[in-house]
Amino acid sequence: MHHLYLRLNEFGMHYILLSGADIGNRQETLERATELINIQVGKVIQVSSFYESAPWGFESNTTFLNQAILVESTLDPEKMLSQLQKIEALLGRTRKEKQWTSRSIDIDILCSQHLIHHSASLTIPHTQLHKREFALNPLCELVPTWQHPLLKKSYSELLTELRAESTAS
Repeated sequence: MHHLYLRLNEFGMHYILLSGADIGNRQETLERATELINIQVGKVIQVSSFYESAPWGFESNTTFLNQAILVESTLDPEKMLSQLQKIEALLGRTRKEKQWTSRSIDIDILCSQHLIHHSASLTIPHTQLHKREFALNPLCELVPTWQHPLLKKSYSELLTELRAESTAS
């Protein structure tokens, strides 16, 4: 199985990344992040529209701007995470002890078309993906028919279910 992964990886795998910011010039920062991803991580194939949303997991008087990015990369997931963290630092991100807080830039690896990955530093698909409308909205704009490999549902189905839950409560 390991050899199969290496063989597929030679041609690149498709990933959906989610960039987000709630302080500074949000749109400019997200556009710069996409440029750097295209140079340092892999070929950016498509980007979603910008989506504005309230913070998730903490209170703030600022709103987030998010964008999904479809990228083809030959980097393995751990190297990709490391490269994305370097891009975040370059764009002014400082990591605080507190997990959910305002930030100039955040770039998450949401999912890959077929990959399941779990390590101490990274889980793909993102563990909270199916609970986050702010992530599913831009993701579904790009790849609505991709299936969540653990939940065995398309991302558009998961978004529909999440919206139904939020209107029911």
